[in-house]
Amino acid sequence: MSTDARRDQVRTLLLDRARADSAVTGAALTGSAARGTEDRWSDIDLFLGLAPDVAVADTLADWTAYLYGELGALHHFDLHAGGATYRAFLLPEPLEVDLGFAPGGAFGPVGDGGFRAVFGTPAAPRPAPAPDPGHLTGLAWHHVLHARIAIERGAYWNAEHWISATRDHILTLASARLGLPTAYAKGADRLPAAVTAPLEATLVRALDPTELSRALAVTVRALLTELAHSSPAEAARLRPCLLALA
Repeated sequence: MSTDARRDQVRTLLLDRARADSAVTGAALTGSAARGTEDRWSDIDLFLGLAPDVAVADTLADWTAYLYGELGALHHFDLHAGGATYRAFLLPEPLEVDLGFAPGGAFGPVGDGGFRAVFGTPAAPRPAPAPDPGHLTGLAWHHVLHARIAIERGAYWNAEHWISATRDHILTLASARLGLPTAYAKGADRLPAAVTAPLEATLVRALDPTELSRALAVTVRALLTELAHSSPAEAARLRPCLLALA
């Protein structure tokens, strides 16, 4: 794994490059470095603000060439949020480098993910989009239905996928209800044991119909328990159908 010294060295190189890049008007640390919780496993998370007349695609291409040519990047992928593009790179140490590129006035903190400006003037903080409990509930009943169908069809890997995906939505619903981070299960380890302990039994232990049906039944009960907290009317309406599927 990458050492703290190597991560600091790469981050310094990137910040120096940002200062020298006329397309970049601001740079900020995000993630654990901004929150003061960085440890030996942490990524490099940088958010760059671009000048109003700069094309994001051109700057992405320029920085991508640098990451591959000078730092030996092995692969990358993109995520998009609002007007920003986030490009995640894997360096061979291994070390992950996540670079966010925000056009014009979109350089600033979003939600409570951590943001510490290194240079430039950030815009006012913006709230992160909140998860929609109704949408998550819809995904959950969809996954329960398709888990049952997959079991009956003998598609056991497919069934395991739907059961695990339902569990993920239960964790997200509970995290949202208790005011914890919801993305990528980042709040799951801070949930009370009353929420998480029953979910341990939802883990599929073998790919056979008996075990998959057992895990699905436990998952349905956990989903209904969470819905009884977050949306009692929906829990009551969905209960007979979901229990029949379990």
